[in-house]
Amino acid sequence: MRDIQYAPLPPNPVQKSDPPEWLVKLVRFLVDLFEPIGKWLGAGWNGIEILLALLAGLGVLWIAWTMLQRWRLNRALAAPAAPATVIDRAAALALLEDADALAAQGRFDEAVHLLLQRSIHHIAAARPDWLSPSSTAREIGLIPGLPAAARQAFTQIAREVERSLYALRALAADDWHRAREAYAAFALQNLASAR
Repeated sequence: MRDIQYAPLPPNPVQKSDPPEWLVKLVRFLVDLFEPIGKWLGAGWNGIEILLALLAGLGVLWIAWTMLQRWRLNRALAAPAAPATVIDRAAALALLEDADALAAQGRFDEAVHLLLQRSIHHIAAARPDWLSPSSTAREIGLIPGLPAAARQAFTQIAREVERSLYALRALAADDWHRAREAYAAFALQNLASAR
């Protein structure tokens, strides 16, 4: 049993070596760079705590404001439809005359675009809370409070304008007639039924 060793081995002497010079210079540079910041943070911690608390409070207020705005927008979109008498008969007929004049010159794209712009103005006049400067035609066409006839007419006109602008396909007379009939059916029919 002499071949089993029970006594501990003597410790190996650890040879300490100095770190490389580049590492020492790097550590000195970092200490010189961050020591003033550390002293400032240590000395002004109370002020930093207050600043962080204020920023957190502002963040909570911003989140609450955003949620309130979204809630108000959803509530406005679900509001009952605007009255059908919003579109003035004279204004609707004047619009159709202007658009017809453009179409007579073969400027069907501009005529349909004019119908879309004026339709947006009609909606904005009736319910300004439904629209924002960034509202798109598709978003406007999906407003739940918009009467079904208005939604259908608006969607038809917007579809023709999208085809013209985004598909880069010039509108023809048939496209113009579809958009004009959609607007006229909505605006003039609702005016006739409102009397």
